[in-house]
Amino acid sequence: MAEPVRFAVDERGVAVITLDRPERRNAINLQMRDLLWEYLGAAAAIPEVRVILFRGEGPCFSAGADISEFGTAPSIMAARRARHDRDIWWQLLTHPCVTIARMHGYCYGAGLELPLFCDLRLASADARLALPEVTLAYIPSAGGTQMLPRIAPPAVAAHLILTGEPVAAADALRWGIVDAVFPPADLDAAVEAAIERALADPAAARARRLRLLGAADTHEPPAPLP
Repeated sequence: MAEPVRFAVDERGVAVITLDRPERRNAINLQMRDLLWEYLGAAAAIPEVRVILFRGEGPCFSAGADISEFGTAPSIMAARRARHDRDIWWQLLTHPCVTIARMHGYCYGAGLELPLFCDLRLASADARLALPEVTLAYIPSAGGTQMLPRIAPPAVAAHLILTGEPVAAADALRWGIVDAVFPPADLDAAVEAAIERALADPAAARARRLRLLGAADTHEPPAPLP
C-alpha cells in the first residue's frame, strides 16, 4: 500500500512533500504526522535540498486532522509525549530550507496550520481556509492560536479561531494569511516561479519566518510583515 505522504527531491534541490490521501481529503492522521516529521528531517539532512514544497493530491490541500483518531491515544500524557517527540511544527518554524505551501480547495485545521508555518503561501482562487476546531469543542492546537495572530490582523485571527467559519482565498489575501492568489490553471506556474526565486535568494525568502521566530523566542511582538 502506498504511503499517505510522498517525498521526492529533484535535480534543483527542491523537495516536494505531497499529502496523498485524497479519498479522505488528505486528512492528516498519525501515520502522516510521523512521515512529515521524517521527511522534514530528511530534507534538513540532505545538503543539496534548499526548498521544500508542500502540496496536496486530489481536490484539496487538506481538510485537517483525521478526527477519527481523536481520543485514541493511551493517555493524555502519551499524546503529549508523542507531540513533543515528533514536533513537526517547531521543525517547520526552524527548518533551514525555504518552505512553500501550494494551497487549493479545503485548507482546514491542520491543513491551514501547516502553511502558516511556511515562508510562502500561494493559493488557488478556489481555496477555502478555516480553523474549524471550535465546532468540535477543540482549539487549533497545531499552532493556529499562536501563528495566525502573528500573521493576520488580531480581529481577523480571533474571528477565525473563535467561530470556525471558513474564508475565501481573496479575503485571506486581503488579510495577509496567504501571499498571493491565482486562478486554478495558473497556480502551478506561479509556484514554479516562486521556487526559482527562492533558489536564487533563499535568505530573502526565509527572512519573514526568521523575524517571527525571533519574536517567538523573545516574547516580543513580531515585526510588521512586508
